Amino acid sequence: MSKHFVSNKDESPRIFKNNFLDLVSRVHWSTPLILYIPFTLFLLYQAIFVYALNALTIIGLFFGGMLFWSFAEYVLHRFVFHYQPPGKWGERLHFVAHGVHHDYPNDSKRLVMPPALSLIFCVVFWFIYTSTLGYAYTMAFFPGFVVGYLMYDMTHYALHHANIKHPIFQKLKEHHMIHHYSHPEKGFGVSSTLWDIIFRSGYPKKKANS
Repeated sequence: MSKHFVSNKDESPRIFKNNFLDLVSRVHWSTPLILYIPFTLFLLYQAIFVYALNALTIIGLFFGGMLFWSFAEYVLHRFVFHYQPPGKWGERLHFVAHGVHHDYPNDSKRLVMPPALSLIFCVVFWFIYTSTLGYAYTMAFFPGFVVGYLMYDMTHYALHHANIKHPIFQKLKEHHMIHHYSHPEKGFGVSSTLWDIIFRSGYPKKKANS
């Protein structure tokens, strides 16, 4: 079986000639928390005190946002991050966007999404939700979506660098490690295996010994 990685060490290879671009391609795991938790709290404040949504509406929209993030995570990972456009340019784009993570899976500086990329996704989804749900409901839905994203980033970092013994975490870790080392074309859920089950993109079942 072919090798699906270059190095398992916690090393961070240079991917840009430009010093600034290469610097911002590396992110400390706490950066998304610092960037998005205040934003999430601000939106919830708006939902409660400005738009005066009732508690059940806020709770329902919040958890709906978290669920929708898990679906967005699956779609982005499967159809965006694993898509390689044709040609040398496409190969380079794929490597910078996601391929470097598969080549160096334990690079601790490239396990959470760089702010430049996450902010682009944030703006795109913000306009989608405000256009479909309206501003009032988005103030409760979007915080759940962002919290789902933060859970994804923190889970992804932990799967590669934390030694947590809880069986749920261990099951998620096994799922993600198989994606990295055996079946990169399967197992696209990171913080959840739900959508791999629904869309049947899980791993082939092991055949019992005869």
